[in-house]
Amino acid sequence: MMSYYLIAGLVFLASFVIQQILKSKFKKYAQIPLQNGMSGAEVAERMLAEHGISGVRVACVSGELTDHYHPTERMVNLSEAVYYGRNAAAVAVAAHECGHAVQHAKAYSFLSFRSAMVPILNISNTFLPFVLMAGVALLYFSGIKLVLLIGVILFSLTTLFSFITLPVEFDASARALKWIESRGIVNSQEYGMAKSALFWAAMTYVVAALGSLATLLYYAFMLFGRRD
Repeated sequence: MMSYYLIAGLVFLASFVIQQILKSKFKKYAQIPLQNGMSGAEVAERMLAEHGISGVRVACVSGELTDHYHPTERMVNLSEAVYYGRNAAAVAVAAHECGHAVQHAKAYSFLSFRSAMVPILNISNTFLPFVLMAGVALLYFSGIKLVLLIGVILFSLTTLFSFITLPVEFDASARALKWIESRGIVNSQEYGMAKSALFWAAMTYVVAALGSLATLLYYAFMLFGRRD
């Protein structure tokens, strides 16, 4: 199916370009010290405190762009560049991850739904590659569609998860930007940098969701006999 390979190639290219832009933005903004001198860790602690959130720890983790909020362990994990960074991009990412903690505390519906899907996906993704491979083999060599149908259903859960992630990420960024602006964490110029950094970070999730949808459609078209 040439159309799928074209779409997959475009998604891969878009993902690569966005990742490079994101890294470039972070590298550029890291060279511009934040006017108030706060670090990502300090911003995270303050944002949690001002939202009345207790019992959530802010920790430093290794790696690049490894920042995430862990709802089960109640931890805001920040990469070293963000944890120690004293620039607009670092505080934006730190506030964004705390935005997820605020979502958790307020039982934000999309985050709750996303979290409820995780145990199911953990089980599904364990078997999914084998189900898809077996399903494709059975379809082409014996015409049996059931196994591939199961694979498509399981993969649809993965795709749904990718799209549910989008409002979760955009909402966390909106909360972060609103808070750092209202509290004077950043000035007008730094706010623009923070907004830009979070925008390009969000685009990685958009591309991932579109890539997942393209792959789902590929297997669905295969299952229902559509061929170029």
